[in-house]
Amino acid sequence: MRALIIRHDHPSNAGFVGERLAERGFVPHEVTVVPEERFHSPDVRVDFPRPDDYDVVVSLGAPWSVYDTAAIGTWIDDELTLLREAFKADVPVLGICFGAQALAAALGGTVERAPSFEIGRHEVDSDDPALIAPGPWYQWHFDRFTVPPGAREIARSAAGPQAYVVGRSLGVQFHPEVTPEIMTAWLENGGDTQAEELGLDVAALRLPLPGARERAHALVDAFLADVAKL
Repeated sequence: MRALIIRHDHPSNAGFVGERLAERGFVPHEVTVVPEERFHSPDVRVDFPRPDDYDVVVSLGAPWSVYDTAAIGTWIDDELTLLREAFKADVPVLGICFGAQALAAALGGTVERAPSFEIGRHEVDSDDPALIAPGPWYQWHFDRFTVPPGAREIARSAAGPQAYVVGRSLGVQFHPEVTPEIMTAWLENGGDTQAEELGLDVAALRLPLPGARERAHALVDAFLADVAKL
């Protein structure tokens, strides 16, 4: 089985989610949308592969907003097309943070600035703890989505929806993939300054999140079995 992993920026990778997919027999094919040298000018051109060449698509987070086309340019439209085509072709999608927002937008939902940001460790209110554990989960976002037509919201927080199921796909606002190495990379690529400006404890953000690997693996297993039906 093949997994398309969409990395939007160089500090991010599939982390614990990719680790579990590999353990479950998936061979990853990574596409990095914005290379390191264009991190501060992310309006690049991208040739996305066909989603029906894969058994599952994972769209990861990003430091930009889905709606900020002035910054990221036209590649977001191409990614929305890919996610829409994956859904139509019945290829399961796991959207994470930006990826969940993009999937929602591709299928008729909206993305907007959230009333409050969430950075660090947060729990969520889950209707389906077997699929979405209450957490704690890593969060790092300023935007929120509305669930697309036909989707079922299954988790939420004060900032907005946290997870939804639509067809054989799952979108989550939080970051199950984050390893200590990923968090360090985020902080070293501008996250530390952003967190300090918001009055957050950067040292606390660097601390490992107990049980993160186990919760991420359980989420992947539940996604594959109960949502993707793989």
